[in-house]
Amino acid sequence: MVKEDRIRSSFANKTWQEIKVKDSWQIFKIMAEFVDGFEKLAKIGPCVSIFGSARTQADHKYYEITVEIARLLAQKGYGVISGGGPGIMEAANKGAHSAGGKSVGLNIELPFEQFHNKYIDRDKLLEFNYFFVRKVMFTKYSQGYIVMPGGFGTMDELFEAITLIQTGKIARFPIVLVGTEYWKGLFDWIEQSMLGNAYISKEDLKLYRFVDSAEEAADHIFRFYDKYLMKPNF
Repeated sequence: MVKEDRIRSSFANKTWQEIKVKDSWQIFKIMAEFVDGFEKLAKIGPCVSIFGSARTQADHKYYEITVEIARLLAQKGYGVISGGGPGIMEAANKGAHSAGGKSVGLNIELPFEQFHNKYIDRDKLLEFNYFFVRKVMFTKYSQGYIVMPGGFGTMDELFEAITLIQTGKIARFPIVLVGTEYWKGLFDWIEQSMLGNAYISKEDLKLYRFVDSAEEAADHIFRFYDKYLMKPNF
């Protein structure tokens, strides 16, 4: 019933004046989120973002792999950024926290699901209303993406990063997909259908790497920056 009431209210008639006033104030709220995010994240230094399902349980193999990836990254001095919530996000912050590293959470306010996890550094927890502002923070302050199995939100982050790199809007950084068994079907289709129809180029298939262990995931990040200079993405 609560969900139905929320849907009805979103379709309620509004006057043009109401819409204009709301839109004007919304600009300031968006600006405030950008300013707060830029000021806090710019102080942290090189980070790697880890994505994956909020529904992954603590006894799942991908949760355990994520903890280990984050631990290895933190030991090398990288901060670890997650979406701030449960599941894979919690595992990422837990691994960074256990290694004494910088543990960052970019939490999003959602009506039903998300509460920030307890492994985020107190001064590195940011709360967002807007997904698009939050996504800018992920890409602007990350030197790499580790992408664990997940749902629509995970896909959104993954393909946004690939698109921004492909189009030259941000500098190239490593994108690591963990769990070949999970990702294989999707990326087989990309190769067969997208590449097969010439909607992408063969070079685009080199923008990501598949791995199956924590060590492989972390090593790919480390090797990339042994070869290339670390610099801001924008």
